[in-house]
Amino acid sequence: MLDKDLFAGVTLRSVLHVLTAVVIMAAISWIYFYPADVNGDVLQQTDVMQGTANGQEITAYQQQTGEISRWTDALFGGMPTFQIKPTYSSTPLFSWVGKVYSLGFPQPVSWIFIMMLGFFIMMLAFDVKWYLAVLGAIGYGFSSYFFILIGAGHIWKLLTLAYIPPTIAGIVWCYRGHYLGGAALAALMAALQLLSNHVQMTYYSLFLIAAIAIGFLIKAILDKKVGRWCIATGALAVAALLAVAANAPSLYMSYKYAKETIRGGHSELTPLTEDGSLSKPTSSGLDKDYITQWSYGKDETFTLLIPNVKGGATIRPEQGDNRFLSLIDTPKAQSMAEAGEMSGQDYQILQQFPQYFGDQPMTNGPVYVGAIICALFLLGCVVVKGPVKWGLVAVTFFTLFLSWGHNMMWLTNWMIDYFPMYNKFRTPASILVIAEITMPLLGVLALKEMFTDPDFMTKNRGALYASFGFCALVCIVTWLAPGIFGSYSAMEHEQLVASGQIQQYPTVDAAIRAIRGSMVSGDAGRSLIVLVLGFAVIMAFAMNKVKASVASLALAGIVLVDMYLVDKRYVNQDTFVSHFDATPSSFTPRLVDQQILQDTTLNYRVLDQQHFSEAMPSYFHKTIGGYHAAKLTRYNDLIERQLSKGNMEVLNMLNTRYVIMTDSMAQLNPGALGNAWFVDSVAYVANADAEMAGLDSIHAAQWAVADVKFKETLGNATPKQTGDTIAQTAYAPNRLSYHSHSAQGGLAVFSEIYFPWGWKATIDGKEAAIGRVNYVLRALQVPAGDHNIEFVFDPQEVHTTDALARWAIIAIFLALLAAINVPLFKRLKASRQPVTE
Repeated sequence: MLDKDLFAGVTLRSVLHVLTAVVIMAAISWIYFYPADVNGDVLQQTDVMQGTANGQEITAYQQQTGEISRWTDALFGGMPTFQIKPTYSSTPLFSWVGKVYSLGFPQPVSWIFIMMLGFFIMMLAFDVKWYLAVLGAIGYGFSSYFFILIGAGHIWKLLTLAYIPPTIAGIVWCYRGHYLGGAALAALMAALQLLSNHVQMTYYSLFLIAAIAIGFLIKAILDKKVGRWCIATGALAVAALLAVAANAPSLYMSYKYAKETIRGGHSELTPLTEDGSLSKPTSSGLDKDYITQWSYGKDETFTLLIPNVKGGATIRPEQGDNRFLSLIDTPKAQSMAEAGEMSGQDYQILQQFPQYFGDQPMTNGPVYVGAIICALFLLGCVVVKGPVKWGLVAVTFFTLFLSWGHNMMWLTNWMIDYFPMYNKFRTPASILVIAEITMPLLGVLALKEMFTDPDFMTKNRGALYASFGFCALVCIVTWLAPGIFGSYSAMEHEQLVASGQIQQYPTVDAAIRAIRGSMVSGDAGRSLIVLVLGFAVIMAFAMNKVKASVASLALAGIVLVDMYLVDKRYVNQDTFVSHFDATPSSFTPRLVDQQILQDTTLNYRVLDQQHFSEAMPSYFHKTIGGYHAAKLTRYNDLIERQLSKGNMEVLNMLNTRYVIMTDSMAQLNPGALGNAWFVDSVAYVANADAEMAGLDSIHAAQWAVADVKFKETLGNATPKQTGDTIAQTAYAPNRLSYHSHSAQGGLAVFSEIYFPWGWKATIDGKEAAIGRVNYVLRALQVPAGDHNIEFVFDPQEVHTTDALARWAIIAIFLALLAAINVPLFKRLKASRQPVTE
């Protein structure tokens, strides 16, 4: 049989069980966010607000014209929108599936619901009972990291993680013989995963998928069914290609764009060390220090079992802002203050110390998977059989080691230097998402063994005691001696020792140790209680006091309460903003914004000195600053080498018309050169270093500096004559129009950021070659006379990949229809066969 019946064994009873599980998961999701979800209150996470600010210009443009712009001038002088608003005409063809899949629930209810639903589907693929699948779904969906993502606004990352488990479900079903149905489900969920646009999380999931595939390969070899494994792998390869093709516009444009950004391509400039000397540039990818900046500490890994083992969070989102969590905010500090155990000076000093004291620069909270999940995972490492189990165990510990980043640099170095694409991603700590999948998965598989094997306790009593006992022992030791996890971060200790503050303020040192110790011991005690309760439920089942279903749901309840209370530390009612006050204060124009917006000049830029590296000014103005993780490498060079030292000539050539000094005062810059101008001469130089150096002494209104490779394109400049003019006549983010008048023609410089592809220039409708001058600006050789010049940004690759995506989406839907209808057709055909005696 080419494809086993995916719906074999489906009965009304099993359908009711699934519906019951869905109702439970939906109810939990609504209850967690109550009353904010019912009241219509909203989240105003930092990342979401930054994205809104960056995309405001193109959003307004689309509302006015119905056209999607692939370029915006709102930040960094101008950049593509491939990582700001990656929407394409093919996207709506399958994005509606996500809305149906989440039952149309509002955000953020829908986010947690689909986190659990996807894991539930994956557990069914591993052939576990519905009540065990619910336990696993709660364990995964309520992992603290996902609520931290919600609070921080990393929604693309969250949605990607929601679609990874159901993608794995399709893979598992395919390897179990449901070739068409499994591959179709994998293709659809992988397509939705890629649509969520967080390639780093998808990349990490490939480690887990590879481990599962290898596990099934070993099983196929042992069972002498390698042919079936090859068929399944081939089907999944097609599914992967369809998922990628369905997202071809986003993936390809991001891939191509990344080469021009700090995420994927290094500067052409020779880098400088701190002492100003030249250093050797790396070939590609991010710098190692940047990659490993957010590395989990080795002892910090115990947050999987005890959430506050390193003090919890540095900041917490509250009503659209981030509140610093100092040691003074803890109950222990308050009790010490009330008891007179600290002076006023001590109190003030402690306000400067965060609750978090781990290895990372800061954090919104720890990765806590649950005490019971940890114990069950260890049990699963022993009692679950088969090569797939070993694949899950191996990938769990491998990703744990990778999360340590600079704390296990020999492994990290090897991955960065030799493993494909690993050097494109930062924040090694985020790879713990794989453990957040494998730990509840293997834990539930351990319970499946326990509930289905009547001799389980006879054979595995020692393993059960050891897994829960080890976790309990860690909790007891931590409870009694919280100092084993330290009291200071490495950076804090180094600074305090160097400054002599520890010796100068011994009472502060004692208070810090007492407060942070109380946080650690308090959570160790609560994890111990959770373990005892979970173990009691398991023993009740072992002694035939409760059924497997009751034990599973009881464990699910304990896990839910445990995780619920921890998650409320990071996302609670205080995180939301009333729908009556839904407009963020950051989107309310300041007095200085209102003043500048009265200027109706066609197109100009603004420098906000106080908020240069923030996204919010981009909501109102075309800024030369901004915030984005994938800004253009050349513009980043300009920031570091010229804008950082206040080079006014560079500000002038960027048409910086206003400089915001304070939130209430701006200065008009009389030296701004406007949208375009003719130059008298151009100096060609040998390389990027010389081009950047030329900006140190440039007089941008008179001459330009350019790399020699553009000499053929730009030619020589002709000294401008009296009366020569070039002015902008129309502006749209992706279409710029100018009119020029010159006696002899010449080299025109435009205050627009040069980008090596996608832009086309025409002079009177005839295409003209665009060159680059002044390191980042566009330039054209313009003939004598009167001419209309136009720049249009419309990359052909967008249209080509969009067409490919449409065909891929259609193919995925056809495969899903076939997966559903073929088994039904077989059943219908069989029912029509005459019954023989």
